[in-house]
Amino acid sequence: MSLSARSQGSPDKILKALEDQDTTLTFEDALENEMVLNMGPQHPATHGVLRLLIRLDGETILGCVPDLGYLHRGYEKLAENMNYHEYITHTDRLDYLSPLANNVAYVLAVEKLCGIEAPPRAQYIRVICAELARLASHLVWMGTMAMDVGALTVLLWGFREREKIQDIWDILTGVRFTTSFTRVGGIAHDMTDEAVAATKAFIDQLPDKLEEVEKLLLRNRIFIRRCEGVGCVSREQAIAMGMTGPILRASGVDHDLRRDQPYLVYRELDFEIPVHPDGDSLARFYVRMEEMKESVRIIRQALEKLPSGPVRANDPKRVLPLKERVYSKMEELINDFMLINFGINPPAGECYHAIEGSKGELGFYIVSRGEGRPWRLKIRAPSFCNLQALPIMLKGGMVSDVVAVIGSVDPVMGEADK
Repeated sequence: MSLSARSQGSPDKILKALEDQDTTLTFEDALENEMVLNMGPQHPATHGVLRLLIRLDGETILGCVPDLGYLHRGYEKLAENMNYHEYITHTDRLDYLSPLANNVAYVLAVEKLCGIEAPPRAQYIRVICAELARLASHLVWMGTMAMDVGALTVLLWGFREREKIQDIWDILTGVRFTTSFTRVGGIAHDMTDEAVAATKAFIDQLPDKLEEVEKLLLRNRIFIRRCEGVGCVSREQAIAMGMTGPILRASGVDHDLRRDQPYLVYRELDFEIPVHPDGDSLARFYVRMEEMKESVRIIRQALEKLPSGPVRANDPKRVLPLKERVYSKMEELINDFMLINFGINPPAGECYHAIEGSKGELGFYIVSRGEGRPWRLKIRAPSFCNLQALPIMLKGGMVSDVVAVIGSVDPVMGEADK
């Protein structure tokens, strides 16, 4: 259950929504014996502009309503007013902790709509980019979740390792954060030997750093007691609520799009899908830590198998030419001009494509009328879908459990309030 941000000024509507979660209590009982607490939207532990209305009996949570909508940037509507290439830059700003993965997800949807396939080398580099983005996102989650329950040291360690990934992105893409590195039909430019060497050096040392974190946290009774048995979601509830990603796998559901609906070159790589049956905040910690180790394994294989060849498809009418060709050939300059000003013009129709993002299934649904820009674009953002499980996770817990549970969900409001 969620409330529109426009209803926030109506206490009667809010209390009635909270009351509906427990039919044994009357509205008068709630006013007399309970307290409705606002947590957020300006609260450091809500990981962004997230507002929670919590109904309390003392310190015990009787009900919770997540209230989204404070960040609305209209990214789905913006897509209708720009061509397919222009929108790539906006995907960086969705889940801003894994911008390269957002690029990959959107471009794969456009390529599916147009019937374009990127060259093998570009596909391997995209896998490397997506897994580096997963590592960057999980490292921030690791630090912020640990900080939420009192382990400040891990936050510093997490950002230290993420900084190394951003150094790699700087070499690979020329930008440290919002990269806009992918292109329809390939990537912006090739991966240099310097970028390959930096990536290899990073993944060689990361497992030891992750082991340090595990030794620090998993032997700490405070961390274990703050997470174990807190925010539980059963397998059936996780499926019914449409949850995806690490939260779903932490509830015992063995599902990952990289294996079950493979894209790019994941079918050519060997990796495991971490699954844990307990469904609590500690299980979500275990799953994400294991996922980081598997991402290292995937990146290492992709670097070893990285083929030679072009990094952009040769399709002048739909794929932007490389800059060095634009500046040296009149035909390529004309093609670049036409694509930038009038767009790709894919066939009329619709398509949906999703990837396994760091937080779950990140999908783009595009409706085309054969024009240079989408007629409609819808984003299936995992943070938005996963947040609807908060009422289940928090009910029956304590107020102090709220920060641990939100940290284990790892939402990014940039994609939730799209």
